[in-house]
Amino acid sequence: MDHHLSDTLLLIGLVLALLWVFAVKKRKQCRLPPGPRALPLVGNLHQLDRRAPFNSLAELSETYGPVMTVYLGPKRAVFLVGYDAVKEALVEQANDFAGRGAPPFFDRVTRGYGLIISNGDRHRQLRLFTLSTLKDFGMGRKGMEQLVQEEGRHLAARIEDTEGAPFDPTFLLSCALSNVICCLVFGQRFAYDDAHFFRLLTIINDTFNFFSSPLAQLYNVFPWLMERVPGRHHDCFAKIEELKEFIVERIKYHKETMDPDSPRDYIDCFLHRANQEKELRTSEFHDDNLVATVLNLFQAGTEPTSATLRFTLNVLIKYPNIQEQMQQEIDDVIGRERCPNMGDRKSLPFTDSVIHEIQRFLDIVPMGVPHYALQDVSFRGYSIPKGTLIIPMLHTVLRDKGQWATPWSFNPQHFLDHNSNFKKNPAFLPFSAGKRACVGESLARTMLFLFIASLLQRFSFSCSAGPDSIDLSPEFSSFANVPRKYHVIATPR
Repeated sequence: MDHHLSDTLLLIGLVLALLWVFAVKKRKQCRLPPGPRALPLVGNLHQLDRRAPFNSLAELSETYGPVMTVYLGPKRAVFLVGYDAVKEALVEQANDFAGRGAPPFFDRVTRGYGLIISNGDRHRQLRLFTLSTLKDFGMGRKGMEQLVQEEGRHLAARIEDTEGAPFDPTFLLSCALSNVICCLVFGQRFAYDDAHFFRLLTIINDTFNFFSSPLAQLYNVFPWLMERVPGRHHDCFAKIEELKEFIVERIKYHKETMDPDSPRDYIDCFLHRANQEKELRTSEFHDDNLVATVLNLFQAGTEPTSATLRFTLNVLIKYPNIQEQMQQEIDDVIGRERCPNMGDRKSLPFTDSVIHEIQRFLDIVPMGVPHYALQDVSFRGYSIPKGTLIIPMLHTVLRDKGQWATPWSFNPQHFLDHNSNFKKNPAFLPFSAGKRACVGESLARTMLFLFIASLLQRFSFSCSAGPDSIDLSPEFSSFANVPRKYHVIATPR
């Protein structure tokens, strides 16, 4: 009898323990941010516009609030919507939201190495090193200005060669921007007619466009399935391997020719650090991280800024009055002879405001790069479990009606005060914010300002079909908003 009683009590104890575990789990789940009901396997994908998912998510947030849970297939994601929620998470709770969620597409390419998708000590070591090294080679200083100014002269010369005939500026702009990166990373620039360079830039452009396609996002949701079916994603991976082979060759050349006492570029500095730490087991300075980080810098430093410059030309053609006002300001402050420099920016408030508004309106990466909960996170009374993707919706920051007078219109007045002086807006976050903000923000800002000012100093831009033919809506959207391509006419001034 006692034996049966003890078994019964044990069974009751186990049942009560299980009920408690389920109750705690349920209570924890109930503290998740609210969100739409998810379906098995597909989650909430059926509720998202595959060509502009950020628009669907912004609409869902009107029902579920600025912090909401949405399932991307089987993967749980918490979306942060609007300036207040994004700032509170990325800036005020920066440590909690410093993790990076690696989209499977990126993970397949870099295997977790490199700067962009790494976490923990790897990311800390690589970020600090990259920021200090780029600074040593002139980022934010006169040396960087001179590098960009020199490349601007090469770009202007190639545009002059078009002799007023319509041309697609995509490749020329990519060449100019990529050459600045190449000087910093590889210690050399490439001729615009170098066939191998053209091939590499084509790969960068193709992969950026592909990653902004619905097919790439399908890969990110169901990588285990997509690996087993044919499609363009396999071609894309093969192209990226070609890019990595080029980087490996450049690293090999650097190893054979470097002088430790006189580093030429980023690769030399990395190799020197790797040699210093070769006996240190915790060092992240090895070839896998070098290849992946150079790939990160090469891709992220070229295509997003190139797309922004291409969009700039579209804006200038669509709004010729804005183009003329910028040119007048540049003529008054700089003239036609001297090269623009970063010191001129404070004296060119209208030009600066237009460049900022171009970045806001293009909204190049509308959902940012995903963050990741490396441990359980408490935010606004909710529990975000470890392993959850966290996606700061930069689109909703750059279009926040509480921060911008006319969020859906192109309006340089967003960055001008009542005296026509430039004014900052805290919701201007195209490079994100916090501990995972873009490492190349200073470089991108320098390139955009100097290239745009120098091009307007020398040329007026138009197209044969006239301003009304220009459509500023993206050609396609997903990870990135990719601007439409037009043949432009550059008329020397």
